[in-house]
Amino acid sequence: MDWSPEQISAICTRIGYPVSHEWIYNYVLADFYRGGGLFTHLRHRLRRYKKCLHKQRDRILGRRSIHDRPAIIDARKRYGDWEIDTVIGKRGTGAIVTLLERKSRFYLVKKVTSKQADAVADATIEMLQPFKVMVHSITADNGLEFADHERIAEKLDTDVYFADPYASYQRGANENANGLLRQYVPKGTDLRTVSNKLMTKYQQRLNLRPRKTLGFIQPDLIFKEQLQQAMSECCSY
Repeated sequence: MDWSPEQISAICTRIGYPVSHEWIYNYVLADFYRGGGLFTHLRHRLRRYKKCLHKQRDRILGRRSIHDRPAIIDARKRYGDWEIDTVIGKRGTGAIVTLLERKSRFYLVKKVTSKQADAVADATIEMLQPFKVMVHSITADNGLEFADHERIAEKLDTDVYFADPYASYQRGANENANGLLRQYVPKGTDLRTVSNKLMTKYQQRLNLRPRKTLGFIQPDLIFKEQLQQAMSECCSY
């Protein structure tokens, strides 16, 4: 029918299925990222919207969709699949790169002076290099800070995937861990006042915290046991 998102929102609300026009626009954008054609039905400012969509999609070259991930990752049947994100401090004071292993919930954090892609890639490689034997995949969001994903994949011999836009639930474990980190580093914190030693302390506290989803076992214990096993198997060949 080529209705506008505002029109669709109004009618849905009238018949008892309230949904905002912003949500509809976001849904159209997510469909576009998956190769869909819903955006072609937009009536108003179609050309400008298409231009915006193409611009956003092309920001990260060579991105692989989360829908291309092996099913074993979604099922959490193995160790070594990671989620990556950044936690922002007070403007201009840097960011924190966070990594979470999906099955054990083991969590890594590292400060960076900026969200530039090269700085984030350097931090990612540095954090995961010691555990390279247990790095099978990394899943990121569509932030430009992950634009250097091909270097990460090459250095760690791994696969990097990207979640759908506006779908933070696809990296829910890392999002949850970042929320726990905020207990120690609240929003608006000047990260220049937080030392690397203190960041390591926060990381240790979170990894030693028993997790209900793990049967109240500590992520640190599970991850280190699995890492030792993986290294033994690797060295036995």
